[in-house]
Amino acid sequence: MKPDPEFDAARDNAYRVTAGELRQFIERFERLGQEKADIADQQKEVMAEAKARGYDTNILRKIVALRKRDKDDIAEEEAVLDMYKEALGM
Repeated sequence: MKPDPEFDAARDNAYRVTAGELRQFIERFERLGQEKADIADQQKEVMAEAKARGYDTNILRKIVALRKRDKDDIAEEEAVLDMYKEALGM
């Protein structure tokens, strides 16, 4: 098979584009990771401020988790919990 300079050039160009695209994905992912870390730091600051003002941060976190859930799921869980507590005389 004899060398084909046009094919080699096209292959090299495709590799560069692919490498450039890969680099963009990686850099974008890294930026998002940094943004995620920054947001986590901000969330810690909010909880620290709430704690300094006398709020129970464990309860605040539970409320945040509850707000993410479906109301029907919460009601069902609470009903089962009440039933279990009643069975145990609590």
